[in-house]
Amino acid sequence: MKTIKIAPSIAAADHSRLGWAVEVAADSGADIIHLDLEDGVFIPNITFGPATVRSLRPYTDLPFDVHVELADPELYMADLVEAGSDIISVHSEACPYLFRTLRYIKSLGAKAGVAYNAASPLDGLSLVLDEISVIHLMTADTEIGDSRFIPAVLPKIKEAAQLVGERPIDIQVDGGINLENVPQVVQVGATVLIVGRAVWSAADPAQAIAELRSVAQRGT
Repeated sequence: MKTIKIAPSIAAADHSRLGWAVEVAADSGADIIHLDLEDGVFIPNITFGPATVRSLRPYTDLPFDVHVELADPELYMADLVEAGSDIISVHSEACPYLFRTLRYIKSLGAKAGVAYNAASPLDGLSLVLDEISVIHLMTADTEIGDSRFIPAVLPKIKEAAQLVGERPIDIQVDGGINLENVPQVVQVGATVLIVGRAVWSAADPAQAIAELRSVAQRGT
């Protein structure tokens, strides 16, 4: 049975209490803290940058997994690592020289990952498998007010898992993940569940994380 990791997305929490959100996630049994950096250019939303990562780092020793949704990601890599990022995933769509970017992240001392938007094929993935620790698959498109899970991405998750084989690479799923679709994504190969509203809209985030973990492990 494979172990499924839970990574609450801090961008979905109350932005006036981000430190509180990190502490709650850690105390509730999260495995990873997920942070989305969005610039309003590569993606319509704007969240935060390296300074926020730095300010949140003292709140927990859990790994900081940073999803870089920026038009020029290489400009921020050194600052992100210095701020305390442990894992940095960049979008294939934003990196014309993907090998260079992934190797740059690793040279700075962080683990590297490659991300794909929901409608993007896994172009180049088979070529960079030896450079990465994470495959980040969007399972929703960014929408105002809600990000709805897209079932059509399930075959892509399975394809990624088949390409990974026995390599120690995590497959993250991100977007609209909840108790209803967790069994589906786990069954086709997801190993890290990035969860936003499913945790932060719950009356008890700790209970929400525990329920997600229980459902996920039953699906393995």
